[in-house]
Amino acid sequence: MGDVFCSDCKRHTEVVFDHSAGDTVCSECGLVLESHSIDETSEWRTFANESGDNDPVRVGGPTNPLLADGGLTTVIAKPNGSSGDFLSSSLGRWQNRGSNPDRGLIVAFKTIATMADRLGLVATIKDRANEIYKRVEDQKSSRGRNQDALLAACLYIACRQEDKPRTVKEICSVANGATKKEIGRAKEYIVKQLGLETGQSVEMGTIHAGDFMRRFCSNLGMTNQTVKAAQESVKKSEEFDIRRSPISIAAAVIYIITQLSDDKKLLRDISVATGVAEGTIRNSYKDLYPHLPKIIPAWYANEEDLKNLQSP
Repeated sequence: MGDVFCSDCKRHTEVVFDHSAGDTVCSECGLVLESHSIDETSEWRTFANESGDNDPVRVGGPTNPLLADGGLTTVIAKPNGSSGDFLSSSLGRWQNRGSNPDRGLIVAFKTIATMADRLGLVATIKDRANEIYKRVEDQKSSRGRNQDALLAACLYIACRQEDKPRTVKEICSVANGATKKEIGRAKEYIVKQLGLETGQSVEMGTIHAGDFMRRFCSNLGMTNQTVKAAQESVKKSEEFDIRRSPISIAAAVIYIITQLSDDKKLLRDISVATGVAEGTIRNSYKDLYPHLPKIIPAWYANEEDLKNLQSP
């Protein structure tokens, strides 16, 4: 009920809204002040097949420009024990017999979405991976290749291009059995195909050790102070010509920072959290050791602390 001016009563009166007819009626004289009104509020009715389903959603999914029909096809549901079993099952069989040109893409996009969700990646990375896969698939040259490796490689490239890189080992952990070598080969193949399509090299984005630092530190349960020191140290390390991969440098910096703190981490634990072999961390530590006075923040460790640090 609300307060609206009634032309018959010549004053503001309370009105009643008749939802079934869409009429606004004066509660005192019964005059219909407005008819066939559109109710713009949410309609929480259930249009699900099964009576036990309380999902109030009655709209379809978002459109997908990568699919021929925008992803808005009609799918006939499976029978649910109602009187329409025979009809719905027959229609479902006929629909399955029909050719859907996007069926392979839909399956691939679902696989990419699953991998992205398991890694906690944002929607923009997922969309970029879908786009990369669609471009490769349109060239009709990926038949016979390892599909899981191909999809994982698309996700790896998308992470690089969106400046949210993941290690190949992290991608491999959700790649449905594809090995690091297979993903590496698939990545090279995709880069080559995209390069042929555009006529120029594919921009992959530059990886920095700092891109992995916060995630690795979080995996190890490090304190805010040690995380801040590790981030500053890894940024300083970029000023020196240390010929190691960014991931190896990140792991070595974490090892050094934790050794300077009260909460020391075992080399084995750092290796597990970062995916870098213990031997590689040691060798990276050796390369960083001569530059430690200029890399480690002065507020975190003084010269005496650095001297007491075990030499590699």
